[in-house]
Amino acid sequence: MAGGPKPSLRDRAVAFAREKGEVRTRELTEIGIPRCYLARMCDEGLLIKVGCGIYRATDREAV
Repeated sequence: MAGGPKPSLRDRAVAFAREKGEVRTRELTEIGIPRCYLARMCDEGLLIKVGCGIYRATDREAV
């Protein structure tokens, strides 16, 4: 078994958005990211809302 800390929800969301380019709210909730996190992540500059329910990752790293 591999050790180490489990990635945070923010880390998972940003990594997923970077991998896909643009992601929908539904896709993020399907991988366990609560909808309430999306607005917070936009406020923190981790995601950009590009349309209704569509997000893109920024160059900023999750802390």
